[in-house]
Amino acid sequence: MNGAAGAVLAVTGTTGAALPAPGTRGSALPATDVTDTAPPPAAGTAPAARGKPHRGREFRGMWLATVANRDWPSRAGLTAGQQRAELLRHLDTAVERRLNTVVLQVRPTADALWPSPYEPWAQYLTGTQGRDPGWDPLGTAVDEAHARGLELHAWFNPYRVANHADPSRLVASHPARIHPEWVLPYGGKLYYNPGLPEVRSFVQDAMLDALRRYDIDAVHWDDYFYPYPVAGQVFADDEAYARYGGDFPDKASWRRNNTDLLVSEMSARIKETDRRAAFGISPFGVWRNAATDPEGSDTRAGVQTYDDLYADTRKWIREGWIDYVLPQLYWNIGLPAADYAKLLPWWDAVVRDTGVGLYIGEALYKAGDPAQPAAWQDPGELSRHLELAGTYPSVGGHCYFSAKEVAADPIGAMTTVVADHYPTRVRPPK
Repeated sequence: MNGAAGAVLAVTGTTGAALPAPGTRGSALPATDVTDTAPPPAAGTAPAARGKPHRGREFRGMWLATVANRDWPSRAGLTAGQQRAELLRHLDTAVERRLNTVVLQVRPTADALWPSPYEPWAQYLTGTQGRDPGWDPLGTAVDEAHARGLELHAWFNPYRVANHADPSRLVASHPARIHPEWVLPYGGKLYYNPGLPEVRSFVQDAMLDALRRYDIDAVHWDDYFYPYPVAGQVFADDEAYARYGGDFPDKASWRRNNTDLLVSEMSARIKETDRRAAFGISPFGVWRNAATDPEGSDTRAGVQTYDDLYADTRKWIREGWIDYVLPQLYWNIGLPAADYAKLLPWWDAVVRDTGVGLYIGEALYKAGDPAQPAAWQDPGELSRHLELAGTYPSVGGHCYFSAKEVAADPIGAMTTVVADHYPTRVRPPK
């Protein structure tokens, strides 16, 4: 999730009524709370058709970010009991806001919020990478979310290794230290090299471990594939390109193919592992500007996912590799460089008749931020987003960045959304 930094800067071009039993899938809400009371599918049956939401179904989600202790835990080093209590408060807040999905970041920096045999415990739990926190955050999150009628989408970052550039700061057992040839520094951070087949295989194995262990409802990726461009910096993958890029006309095409392989291979492996689990990706909201490509959006964003992140998000939809796309439309209605009102119809057209669900990422974190344009000082801005989105048939819901603001709601933007659009709880699309 590029969050408060890249989604802003990329526009300007400067970068970037019993409850279900625990362990059951989170789509089952208390019958008195939902408008869709159709019985759930029998165990082992195929999921319903993707795409346009069923009558009475809607995606209402929030991201729960763990990187840098953004949302949770509130700081590193809390006791296991304190961490658990904070987590449950976030889940309870989701219920109070009549949401139905929590997108929990469980692999923020090539580490884990579960006892993974592949990667160390995340430092954001105890303050020390690799230190056992004394409980199982992901397992608890799955059970407690489902007990509240919430879906739990496990949010992974495929390639980010560290938010610093010093490999010696990683725990000695970290795969990035065992395989230093996998790692590239860029922009003051460390990344796995997406051009190496062994890297793509490893990161898939690491993520799929969580799917095998837990009854998670979806595998979720954000907008980090190749890193966001940093002026004056070079992503030094020439050696991998020389070894593997011979069949491509240029490095950009080879990089895009590497990302395509990651997505398509992971898609197939998810279905092999748990055919009920969805695969969703939340890309930066601009595929390409119309000035670059006549099939692009009427925007003037400084970052285009196709060209700068080597992520052909439109192709993944057309190929059916993903079950849902959740573009981060983190801009207000009327913003000249990236107008929410112009991006909505573009994404609606892209997913139409593909069977891929379309949910919209909303910048709740901007509401009331004095650094943001005047539109974001109006608590009704986000509510107008939902009203506008409701006129496009492919839009099946919204997701809010992020949990801290869903709870704190400094100017009442989330309260307004709930009052205007969420009169009751509903089931998520299936």
